[in-house]
Amino acid sequence: MKTIRLKPGKERSLQRRHPWVFDGAIAKGGGDPGETVRVDSAEGEFLAWGACSPNSKIRVRAWSFDQGQRIDAAFFRDALRRAIALRERMGIASNGLRLVHGESDGLPGLVVDRYGDTLVAQFGAAGVERWKDVIADALLELTGCPRLYERSDASARGLEGLPEVTGWLRGDGPTAFELEEHGWRLGLDIAQGHKTGYYLDQRDSRLALHDYAKRLKFAQVLNCFSYTGGFSVAALAGGAGHVTSIDSSGPALEQARENLKLNGLDLSRAAFLDADVNASLRQFVAEGRQFDAIVLDPPKLAPTAAHAERAARAYKDINRLAFKLLPPGGVLFTFSCSGGIGVELFHKIVASAASDADVDGAILQRLGGACDHPMTTAFPEGEYLKGLVVMKKL
Repeated sequence: MKTIRLKPGKERSLQRRHPWVFDGAIAKGGGDPGETVRVDSAEGEFLAWGACSPNSKIRVRAWSFDQGQRIDAAFFRDALRRAIALRERMGIASNGLRLVHGESDGLPGLVVDRYGDTLVAQFGAAGVERWKDVIADALLELTGCPRLYERSDASARGLEGLPEVTGWLRGDGPTAFELEEHGWRLGLDIAQGHKTGYYLDQRDSRLALHDYAKRLKFAQVLNCFSYTGGFSVAALAGGAGHVTSIDSSGPALEQARENLKLNGLDLSRAAFLDADVNASLRQFVAEGRQFDAIVLDPPKLAPTAAHAERAARAYKDINRLAFKLLPPGGVLFTFSCSGGIGVELFHKIVASAASDADVDGAILQRLGGACDHPMTTAFPEGEYLKGLVVMKKL
């Protein structure tokens, strides 16, 4: 067994059970991609068993902090069993849910979502890549699902020195599905859609928009970065008079139209703009348009803290424009899915945008990832998705 020894004082994060060891913390030692290594303090004290990623700044991702733990097929099967059991206790009323959420489930780099009887997995780090076949077999056994589709095409693979891989890992079949949540039907494709096919993490936020639309009776809603229209369906189902959806993907907007049809919603109450969101917001401001509710759910702008400053400017700009488009009493649903933008920083960005727009906003609610996307006390980075519901004061 190869050993990595840390520099003096660099053991504290592992002692707090944080699973990452950065390259700058290592005094000596290494391993092959995905190889299990022992991590010791500068004094030679055992700290963790982890997977080595020699091509990554995150040089080791911890599997276990128990010196007596064997990292073998049984270890992965037990970790998967516990992750799946946690979701079963949540009682999520949907045929689409996250079964494994990486570090938060003790399986760094692994994401597994379930759509009906089909699993979709992303292997985003060298460790889970090395154990891919063991993990795939255990997933099918534990869930009873006959199929597993691989969507290992996230940018993190490149940081690990791994190529992008997509396709059926176990079984085969159609890749188009219908997600069922909150009584709605949402079409998706696990091969072509974003992430593993859909944004399951926004399940609760879609319901929140529905409930606000029902209570506040929004006449005009603007859904920015709308993708396939999940928030548009939620708003219209909640009784909104009209929803304008903006996205730069024509195919996504076509699926949004189909999703409205699937739910029996009136297409005359909807408009779809294949356009740049920033340019559209500026045009709406120039035209003096107003919307009772605006959804801002942009793509990841700051994957790491190193990108935070540049991303903060982009987030501030779109939020400033959105505030200008709200009448008194209008509501902004604004989100960031960037891991490099923390909760406190996101709050400051939105507050600064409101100030620049000369708006006094009341924060009605904080939103985050759905409960099947947990963060843990030891790994706060798991809270990548954060959202605010802000009302422009009367």
